Amino acid sequence: MSYIDITKPADLTGHAEGTGPLRKRRPLYIDFMPPCNSACPAGENIQAWLSFAQSGNYFEAFQQMIQDNPFPAIMGRVCVRPCETGCNRNHIDTTVSIHAVERYIGDRAIEENWQPTFEIKPTGKKVLVVGAGPAGLSAAWHLARLGHTVEVVDAGKAAGGLLEFAVPAYRLPRNILEAEIKRVEALGVKIRLNHKVEDVLAEKEAGNFDAVFLGIGANIGKKEPITIDKTFPVFDAYDFLRQVHNGENPAIGKKVLIYGGGKLAMYLSRIVKRLGAEPTILYNGDRKLMPAYDYEADDAIAEGVEIRFLRSIKSIENNTCSAEIMKVEKNKSVGTGEFETLSTDSLLLALGQEGDTNFLRSIADIVLKDDGTPVLNAERMTGHDGVFAGGDIIPGERSATIAIGHGKKAAKYIDAYLLGETFQRPEKHPTAGYRKLHMWYKTQAPKKEQDKLVPEVAVKSFDEVIAGLPENEARYEAQRCLSCGNCFECDGCFGACPEDAIIKLGPGKRYQFDYDACTGCAVCYEQCPCHAIEMIPEPVKEITNVS
Repeated sequence: MSYIDITKPADLTGHAEGTGPLRKRRPLYIDFMPPCNSACPAGENIQAWLSFAQSGNYFEAFQQMIQDNPFPAIMGRVCVRPCETGCNRNHIDTTVSIHAVERYIGDRAIEENWQPTFEIKPTGKKVLVVGAGPAGLSAAWHLARLGHTVEVVDAGKAAGGLLEFAVPAYRLPRNILEAEIKRVEALGVKIRLNHKVEDVLAEKEAGNFDAVFLGIGANIGKKEPITIDKTFPVFDAYDFLRQVHNGENPAIGKKVLIYGGGKLAMYLSRIVKRLGAEPTILYNGDRKLMPAYDYEADDAIAEGVEIRFLRSIKSIENNTCSAEIMKVEKNKSVGTGEFETLSTDSLLLALGQEGDTNFLRSIADIVLKDDGTPVLNAERMTGHDGVFAGGDIIPGERSATIAIGHGKKAAKYIDAYLLGETFQRPEKHPTAGYRKLHMWYKTQAPKKEQDKLVPEVAVKSFDEVIAGLPENEARYEAQRCLSCGNCFECDGCFGACPEDAIIKLGPGKRYQFDYDACTGCAVCYEQCPCHAIEMIPEPVKEITNVS
């Protein structure tokens, strides 16, 4: 059979009707990649667990989730939702509220104490994980699932990394974080706190570990050259967050400037508001350049936070900030030479983050780039045999979901390394974009919005601002999924076929074609709403001459 390129739409021009040798093309059931799955940094099979939720089988949905991500209740709150950006439903009305369904299932799992049903076969191998943040805990979870003994060490007083001390409680209640971390421990993972690793190889040898995963995160704030009066209070974002987390009362005064435009700046501004001060965010770009997601900025503004765009701080003296007014040229901020002054009592710097990797410099074969990030090979291993890394210490976009994905991928490579094998990444199916779908129905089904505390109430405490969906609305949201690229047994092809060439195989088993009856008319293909059928060239049959 000749190669079939299923990434291109089927060309149905000139196709002939007729069975067997008279048919130029034949239909074939093919699974495509849903855009939500494709966009998820944690590699969740979103469509699969949504299909369980559609029928109210939340326990099975949970079991599907934790194959990829052990923290559905956490991620249902803090994920930046790239899956929803890619959702094909955006072309009809609005995205499926994937995060809200994930949160409902995660909360339900905590409330009902659901346990994993997968079996674990011990391998006798030991892995040390340095860092109890999202990347480290994810790696630990997946390594434990694969049968390895895992110990996690962290310098902090509590596990969770940035989720613990940097994500405010109004967005992630600590009881939710603690419950899902306990799930990792229940799998047999040992977490040792208040232990800072200074010598990785010594720790590896002392504990008789077979491999190490570095998931130390990036919790040091970046600096920028600003002339500041030495007596003026300036706080690094993470130092400030640690003080607030430890119950201290940072001396920030009444008027607080926050310099930065990412989600960290939004977090800081809303925390400052809850501490009774007046926050103003300065960002050197415009709204389009700002890295924070629109909903994060909108929520901050709704709570009374002022955001001044196109402002670059040059100096602070005598409680007066001098900021240059910027302009955007070719998607870059450039100075105008004009300045404005603002009175302030303190400054919080939220200009990005870096990892503290200096302790790795003593290992000769681990190469660090100029920014301090380690060089990794294709298997996520550093230059030193058996030492892997992932999460926020790796260059690129940083988020908890990305870190969780890093931990999962690293676990697969570590598992192969421990077993003396090579992990082969499976090929991804082509993505089922909206243009591939044959939406002969376009039922409007508006998204269910989550309730929020009104801003006037929200700023008075650190209570959770956004509420979860009730069961009926979570199930409704799951049912809004279009099942892009994968057959959901709607019987459309079965009912449309004029030749009765489609055979139903029973619930959950889908269909098959009777090619003796099929004429290749493509009616099944043209009506399949989720594009689970492709028209492919008829296989070329070899003809043997018989003398």
